[in-house]
Amino acid sequence: MKKFNMKKVVLIEDSKVLGQALSGALKVEGVEVFWAENGVAGVSLAKQVKPDLILLDLMLPKLSGFDVCKLLKTDNATWRIPIVIMSTLSDPESRDRAMEAGADHFIPKPYDLASTMAEIKKHLKL
Repeated sequence: MKKFNMKKVVLIEDSKVLGQALSGALKVEGVEVFWAENGVAGVSLAKQVKPDLILLDLMLPKLSGFDVCKLLKTDNATWRIPIVIMSTLSDPESRDRAMEAGADHFIPKPYDLASTMAEIKKHLKL
């Protein structure tokens, strides 16, 4: 597959274990993964890379996922990029807050890798 046809995903996740598992699974699918471990780095990475999809944890160091989502959805350069929230904060209030911040989809943690990958592939149109 040629590099310029590769789908790009920005993963904003502070858990090394989850980040590595997801990165590995996405790379197997031919997806280029850019990974940030905190909210501030995630916002700047998303603006720089302009990915096809952003996978975002809500509980992050430096800037919460809610704030990251809001910032990206109100920025002219990134507002069109779909954001999938992946979080243990899956109570109705957190889900509502995430959707109000602009999230396109919500996957509660702990997640099943196969169904999560299916959801991601749907967003990436793979």
